[in-house]
Amino acid sequence: MKVVFFQRNPGTKLFSIEILFKSIRNSLPSFIEATTIVSSKVNSGITKKLYNILEVLFRPQGDINHVTGDVHYLTFFLKKNKTILTIHDINLMYSTNALKKAVHRWFWLKIPMYRSGMVTVISQTTKNELLKHVDYPEDRIRVIYNCISPHFTPHPKAFTKSKPVLLHIGVKPNKNLSRLIPALEGISCALRIIGQPSSDMLALLEKHRIDYSWKSNLTDEEVLQEYIQSDMLVFVSTFEGFGLPIVEANMVERPVVTSNISSMPEIADNAACLVDPFDISSIRKGILRVIEDDEYREQLLENGRVNRERFTPRSIAHLYSELYIEMYANRLERLHEAIA
Repeated sequence: MKVVFFQRNPGTKLFSIEILFKSIRNSLPSFIEATTIVSSKVNSGITKKLYNILEVLFRPQGDINHVTGDVHYLTFFLKKNKTILTIHDINLMYSTNALKKAVHRWFWLKIPMYRSGMVTVISQTTKNELLKHVDYPEDRIRVIYNCISPHFTPHPKAFTKSKPVLLHIGVKPNKNLSRLIPALEGISCALRIIGQPSSDMLALLEKHRIDYSWKSNLTDEEVLQEYIQSDMLVFVSTFEGFGLPIVEANMVERPVVTSNISSMPEIADNAACLVDPFDISSIRKGILRVIEDDEYREQLLENGRVNRERFTPRSIAHLYSELYIEMYANRLERLHEAIA
């Protein structure tokens, strides 16, 4: 069986979607011949998008075509009963601009979905949100999680109770740094931020007398080193389509404090301390519990060792290979019925 992966052109950047699907392809069973087609133009501007759409007409298709994310419009000229579309999030549907929302709904979600035989999403939360905006057969949407990059491996570390290093990933508004900062006031810790904080966040850090540092534009290896050097991950987002840092921390064997809403409880299961991300007091109590309660912290680590197995490249590749087989078999069955 030949599966062709259609991917965006990442330009000079390194995107997690492409990295994750490379791991998945490398873990597929040997009977699946996987090839990759990368769009010639980067995914920005109408002209470049139109070029990428038309280019598909001249690209070879497989027994299964898999559009892996952020180039949903490539489905327009792919054969529907051969095509799977993976949707990672629907963040643009939360724009306050009505025109932008309408364009996104039709050209980024509705038409690409109806031009696909199956749709996969990276969490049940994403599926639930998607169905609020697009009327689509629920049984044609499958939840298949993201996988963890294979370069994340266990690195056990003795917890530094006197002044633990708290790792925080991301600085966009949903990452909730504005509530995490006041929650840390008076706690003996060092906050390590991945991403460049805004001037407002820097002022807030100074106001609450937080011992902090930050780095941005890190390579995968440098991000891994940040996990290794940390004592715990604090990931109290107000919204996530998936929440990969939770699994990354599970893999490296660091305790996690995360939110009790959106996709985060689904991804963390019982391998994280869940807090209310809109309640500064709740965030603070969760962090202090992980720092002070040795038995609880060790139980989180043990639960994390179990939880991470759901997200290995081999586990996720197995789910995708089952879907490829199902779609291929259904197509052959329809062909036989048509011949008969």
